[in-house]
Amino acid sequence: MTPPRIGCIDIGSNTTRLLVADREGAGLTEVAAVRAFTALGTGRAAGDPLPAERIAAVVLAVGEQLALARELGATAVDVVATAAVRGAPNGADLAEAVRRVHGVEVRVLLGAEEAAYAFAGATLGLDPADAAPDTVLAVVDVGGGSTELVLGTLAGGPTWSVSLPIGSARLPPCLDPPCPDDLSALRAEVAAAFAPVAPPVRPALALAVGGSATSVTRLVGSELSAHSLRVALTVLQSAPAADVASIHLLDERRVALLPAGLVLLEAAVTALGAPLRVAGGGLREGLLLASPFTPR
Repeated sequence: MTPPRIGCIDIGSNTTRLLVADREGAGLTEVAAVRAFTALGTGRAAGDPLPAERIAAVVLAVGEQLALARELGATAVDVVATAAVRGAPNGADLAEAVRRVHGVEVRVLLGAEEAAYAFAGATLGLDPADAAPDTVLAVVDVGGGSTELVLGTLAGGPTWSVSLPIGSARLPPCLDPPCPDDLSALRAEVAAAFAPVAPPVRPALALAVGGSATSVTRLVGSELSAHSLRVALTVLQSAPAADVASIHLLDERRVALLPAGLVLLEAAVTALGAPLRVAGGGLREGLLLASPFTPR
Protein backbone atom coordinates (compact mmCIF):
# COMPACT_ATOMS: atom_id res chain seq x y z
CA MET A 1 0.00 0.00 0.00
CA THR A 2 1.28 3.45 -0.90
CA PRO A 3 1.88 5.51 2.27
CA PRO A 4 -0.29 8.62 2.62
CA ARG A 5 1.41 11.81 1.46
CA ILE A 6 0.50 14.75 3.67
CA GLY A 7 1.57 18.32 4.19
CA CYS A 8 1.43 21.19 6.64
CA ILE A 9 1.97 24.92 6.34
CA ASP A 10 3.23 26.71 9.44
CA ILE A 11 2.59 30.49 9.49
CA GLY A 12 5.16 31.73 11.96
CA SER A 13 6.45 35.10 13.12
CA ASN A 14 9.45 35.06 10.80
CA THR A 15 8.64 32.55 8.09
CA THR A 16 5.83 30.64 6.43
CA ARG A 17 6.98 27.05 5.91
CA LEU A 18 5.69 24.01 4.07
CA LEU A 19 6.60 20.41 4.87
CA VAL A 20 5.37 17.54 2.70
CA ALA A 21 6.11 13.99 3.82
CA ASP A 22 5.02 10.38 3.42
CA ARG A 23 3.59 8.88 6.61
CA GLU A 24 5.08 5.42 7.02
CA GLY A 25 3.97 3.66 10.19
CA ALA A 26 5.06 5.79 13.12
CA GLY A 27 7.57 7.71 11.01
CA LEU A 28 7.83 10.28 8.25
CA THR A 29 9.85 10.47 5.05
CA GLU A 30 10.36 14.05 3.90
CA VAL A 31 9.36 14.82 0.32
CA ALA A 32 9.83 18.60 0.28
CA ALA A 33 10.45 21.49 2.69
CA VAL A 34 10.30 25.13 1.61
CA ARG A 35 10.10 28.48 3.39
CA ALA A 36 9.23 32.09 2.68
CA PHE A 37 10.35 34.98 4.90
CA THR A 38 7.06 36.74 5.59
CA ALA A 39 8.14 38.62 8.77
CA LEU A 40 4.75 38.80 10.46
CA GLY A 41 6.34 39.45 13.84
CA THR A 42 9.30 41.64 12.92
CA GLY A 43 9.19 45.03 14.60
CA ARG A 44 5.83 44.36 16.25
CA ALA A 45 5.24 44.58 19.97
CA ALA A 46 2.79 42.22 21.66
CA GLY A 47 -0.73 43.39 20.89
CA ASP A 48 0.16 45.31 17.73
CA PRO A 49 -2.01 44.53 14.68
CA LEU A 50 -0.66 42.63 11.70
CA PRO A 51 0.19 45.06 8.87
CA ALA A 52 -1.93 44.64 5.73
CA GLU A 53 1.11 44.19 3.50
CA ARG A 54 2.40 41.31 5.62
CA ILE A 55 -0.99 39.62 5.64
CA ALA A 56 -0.89 39.88 1.84
CA ALA A 57 2.61 38.35 1.79
CA VAL A 58 1.42 35.41 3.89
CA VAL A 59 -1.63 34.86 1.67
CA LEU A 60 0.67 34.77 -1.37
CA ALA A 61 3.13 32.39 0.30
CA VAL A 62 0.36 30.04 1.46
CA GLY A 63 -1.03 29.93 -2.07
CA GLU A 64 2.33 29.02 -3.57
CA GLN A 65 2.96 26.37 -0.92
CA LEU A 66 -0.51 24.85 -1.26
CA ALA A 67 0.03 24.58 -5.01
CA LEU A 68 3.38 22.85 -4.50
CA ALA A 69 1.95 20.43 -1.93
CA ARG A 70 -0.86 19.46 -4.28
CA GLU A 71 1.52 19.16 -7.22
CA LEU A 72 3.55 16.72 -5.12
CA GLY A 73 0.44 14.65 -4.42
CA ALA A 74 -0.38 15.63 -0.83
CA THR A 75 -3.92 14.53 -0.01
CA ALA A 76 -4.15 16.59 3.20
CA VAL A 77 -2.60 19.97 3.95
CA ASP A 78 -2.96 21.33 7.47
CA VAL A 79 -2.49 25.13 7.72
CA VAL A 80 -1.65 26.48 11.17
CA ALA A 81 -0.54 29.79 12.66
CA THR A 82 1.40 30.41 15.85
CA ALA A 83 2.32 33.33 18.12
CA ALA A 84 2.31 36.20 15.61
CA VAL A 85 -1.31 35.50 14.69
CA ARG A 86 -2.69 34.34 18.04
CA GLY A 87 -1.34 37.48 19.74
CA ALA A 88 -2.58 39.98 17.14
CA PRO A 89 -5.90 41.79 17.55
CA ASN A 90 -6.56 41.27 13.84
CA GLY A 91 -5.29 37.69 13.61
CA ALA A 92 -8.74 36.63 12.44
CA ASP A 93 -8.29 38.91 9.40
CA LEU A 94 -5.33 36.82 8.23
CA ALA A 95 -7.22 33.56 8.71
CA GLU A 96 -10.22 34.99 6.82
CA ALA A 97 -8.01 36.22 3.96
CA VAL A 98 -6.46 32.76 3.55
CA ARG A 99 -9.90 31.11 3.65
CA ARG A 100 -11.39 33.56 1.14
CA VAL A 101 -8.52 33.35 -1.38
CA HIS A 102 -7.50 29.71 -1.04
CA GLY A 103 -10.52 27.97 0.50
CA VAL A 104 -8.61 26.49 3.44
CA GLU A 105 -9.00 27.03 7.17
CA VAL A 106 -6.15 28.30 9.33
CA ARG A 107 -5.91 26.73 12.79
CA VAL A 108 -4.43 29.17 15.29
CA LEU A 109 -2.52 27.05 17.79
CA LEU A 110 -2.53 27.74 21.50
CA GLY A 111 0.88 27.84 23.18
CA ALA A 112 0.27 24.46 24.84
CA GLU A 113 -0.66 22.92 21.47
CA GLU A 114 2.46 24.36 19.85
CA ALA A 115 4.57 22.89 22.66
CA ALA A 116 2.97 19.44 22.31
CA TYR A 117 3.47 19.28 18.55
CA ALA A 118 7.08 20.45 18.91
CA PHE A 119 7.71 17.70 21.50
CA ALA A 120 6.28 15.03 19.21
CA GLY A 121 8.29 16.19 16.21
CA ALA A 122 11.56 16.67 18.11
CA THR A 123 11.45 13.24 19.73
CA LEU A 124 10.49 11.43 16.52
CA GLY A 125 13.04 8.77 15.70
CA LEU A 126 15.20 9.21 18.79
CA ASP A 127 17.78 6.46 19.14
CA PRO A 128 16.73 4.02 21.90
CA ALA A 129 20.27 4.37 23.24
CA ASP A 130 19.53 8.04 23.95
CA ALA A 131 16.15 7.69 25.59
CA ALA A 132 14.22 4.85 27.21
CA PRO A 133 10.41 5.14 27.20
CA ASP A 134 10.42 6.69 30.68
CA THR A 135 13.48 8.96 30.25
CA VAL A 136 12.64 12.58 31.05
CA LEU A 137 13.19 14.67 27.92
CA ALA A 138 13.00 18.39 27.30
CA VAL A 139 12.22 20.24 24.08
CA VAL A 140 12.90 23.94 23.57
CA ASP A 141 11.24 25.68 20.62
CA VAL A 142 12.53 29.23 20.08
CA GLY A 143 10.38 30.90 17.46
CA GLY A 144 9.96 34.43 16.26
CA GLY A 145 7.01 35.30 18.49
CA SER A 146 7.13 32.81 21.35
CA THR A 147 9.35 30.31 23.13
CA GLU A 148 8.09 26.95 24.37
CA LEU A 149 9.73 24.65 26.90
CA VAL A 150 8.33 21.14 27.32
CA LEU A 151 9.14 18.18 29.55
CA GLY A 152 7.88 14.67 28.93
CA THR A 153 8.69 11.08 28.06
CA LEU A 154 8.40 8.95 24.96
CA ALA A 155 5.89 6.74 26.72
CA GLY A 156 3.68 9.43 28.20
CA GLY A 157 4.21 12.46 25.99
CA PRO A 158 4.38 15.99 27.43
CA THR A 159 3.89 16.29 31.19
CA TRP A 160 4.82 19.97 31.71
CA SER A 161 5.11 22.93 29.38
CA VAL A 162 5.28 26.70 29.32
CA SER A 163 4.83 29.11 26.42
CA LEU A 164 6.49 32.52 26.79
CA PRO A 165 5.35 35.45 24.60
CA ILE A 166 8.92 36.30 23.64
CA GLY A 167 10.83 35.29 20.51
CA SER A 168 13.59 36.36 18.16
CA ALA A 169 11.31 38.80 16.29
CA ARG A 170 9.82 40.27 19.49
CA LEU A 171 13.15 41.41 20.96
CA PRO A 172 14.80 44.75 20.08
CA PRO A 173 16.95 44.65 16.93
CA CYS A 174 20.71 44.79 17.34
CA LEU A 175 23.29 46.87 15.53
CA ASP A 176 24.98 45.15 12.59
CA PRO A 177 27.16 43.59 13.87
CA PRO A 178 25.77 43.46 17.42
CA CYS A 179 27.74 45.19 20.17
CA PRO A 180 28.16 44.13 23.83
CA ASP A 181 25.50 46.63 24.93
CA ASP A 182 23.02 45.00 22.52
CA LEU A 183 23.62 41.60 24.06
CA SER A 184 23.40 42.96 27.60
CA ALA A 185 20.02 44.53 26.81
CA LEU A 186 18.77 41.30 25.22
CA ARG A 187 19.91 39.21 28.19
CA ALA A 188 18.18 41.53 30.65
CA GLU A 189 14.85 41.35 28.80
CA VAL A 190 15.07 37.59 28.32
CA ALA A 191 16.00 37.03 31.98
CA ALA A 192 12.88 38.93 33.06
CA ALA A 193 10.70 36.79 30.77
CA PHE A 194 12.25 33.55 32.04
CA ALA A 195 12.13 34.54 35.73
CA PRO A 196 8.91 32.59 36.48
CA VAL A 197 10.00 29.46 34.57
CA ALA A 198 10.58 26.60 37.00
CA PRO A 199 10.84 23.16 35.36
CA PRO A 200 9.89 20.52 37.95
CA VAL A 201 12.78 18.20 37.09
CA ARG A 202 16.09 18.30 35.21
CA PRO A 203 15.86 16.38 31.92
CA ALA A 204 18.23 13.60 30.98
CA LEU A 205 18.27 14.93 27.41
CA ALA A 206 17.22 18.35 26.08
CA LEU A 207 16.46 19.00 22.42
CA ALA A 208 16.18 22.30 20.56
CA VAL A 209 14.01 23.08 17.54
CA GLY A 210 13.21 26.22 15.56
CA GLY A 211 15.03 28.45 13.10
CA SER A 212 17.60 29.84 15.54
CA ALA A 213 18.63 26.38 16.71
CA THR A 214 18.95 24.90 13.23
CA SER A 215 20.82 27.95 11.92
CA VAL A 216 23.40 28.08 14.69
CA THR A 217 24.53 24.54 13.81
CA ARG A 218 26.34 26.17 10.87
CA LEU A 219 28.45 28.10 13.38
CA VAL A 220 29.12 25.67 16.24
CA GLY A 221 27.57 22.28 15.46
CA SER A 222 24.53 20.56 16.91
CA GLU A 223 25.45 20.55 20.63
CA LEU A 224 24.38 23.84 22.20
CA SER A 225 25.93 24.47 25.58
CA ALA A 226 26.37 27.78 27.38
CA HIS A 227 29.94 27.83 26.03
CA SER A 228 29.10 27.03 22.40
CA LEU A 229 26.32 29.64 22.37
CA ARG A 230 28.78 32.27 23.64
CA VAL A 231 31.16 31.24 20.86
CA ALA A 232 28.37 31.64 18.30
CA LEU A 233 27.52 35.11 19.64
CA THR A 234 31.19 36.06 19.33
CA VAL A 235 31.08 35.02 15.68
CA LEU A 236 28.02 37.21 15.12
CA GLN A 237 29.82 40.18 16.70
CA SER A 238 32.87 39.72 14.50
CA ALA A 239 31.38 40.74 11.13
CA PRO A 240 28.26 42.21 9.49
CA ALA A 241 25.30 39.87 8.99
CA ALA A 242 25.87 39.75 5.23
CA ASP A 243 29.42 38.45 5.72
CA VAL A 244 28.42 35.88 8.35
CA ALA A 245 25.62 34.71 6.08
CA SER A 246 27.95 34.33 3.12
CA ILE A 247 30.66 32.48 5.06
CA HIS A 248 28.28 30.08 6.81
CA LEU A 249 25.73 29.62 4.00
CA LEU A 250 22.85 31.21 5.90
CA ASP A 251 20.14 33.65 4.89
CA GLU A 252 21.10 37.20 5.90
CA ARG A 253 17.64 37.78 7.34
CA ARG A 254 18.09 34.77 9.62
CA VAL A 255 21.52 35.97 10.75
CA ALA A 256 20.01 39.32 11.76
CA LEU A 257 17.61 37.44 14.08
CA LEU A 258 20.23 35.10 15.54
CA PRO A 259 21.53 37.29 18.41
CA ALA A 260 18.06 37.35 19.97
CA GLY A 261 17.47 33.67 19.23
CA LEU A 262 20.77 32.60 20.77
CA VAL A 263 20.18 34.64 23.93
CA LEU A 264 16.82 32.86 24.28
CA LEU A 265 18.56 29.50 23.83
CA GLU A 266 21.09 30.52 26.49
CA ALA A 267 18.25 31.23 28.90
CA ALA A 268 16.68 27.84 28.14
CA VAL A 269 19.97 26.05 28.88
CA THR A 270 20.13 27.85 32.24
CA ALA A 271 16.46 27.16 33.08
CA LEU A 272 16.72 23.45 32.27
CA GLY A 273 20.20 22.95 33.73
CA ALA A 274 21.20 20.99 30.63
CA PRO A 275 22.81 21.64 27.24
CA LEU A 276 20.67 21.33 24.13
CA ARG A 277 21.01 19.04 21.15
CA VAL A 278 19.48 20.28 17.91
CA ALA A 279 16.68 17.90 16.94
CA GLY A 280 15.96 16.62 13.46
CA GLY A 281 12.27 17.53 13.62
CA GLY A 282 9.95 19.96 15.32
CA LEU A 283 6.53 21.58 15.10
CA ARG A 284 5.79 20.64 11.49
CA GLU A 285 6.80 17.02 11.95
CA GLY A 286 4.59 16.89 15.03
CA LEU A 287 1.68 18.27 13.04
CA LEU A 288 2.12 15.61 10.35
CA LEU A 289 2.28 12.84 12.93
CA ALA A 290 -1.11 14.00 14.22
CA SER A 291 -2.67 14.41 10.77
CA PRO A 292 -5.96 12.53 10.28
CA PHE A 293 -5.12 12.30 6.54
CA THR A 294 -8.33 14.04 5.53
CA PRO A 295 -8.27 16.86 3.00
CA ARG A 296 -8.67 20.39 4.33
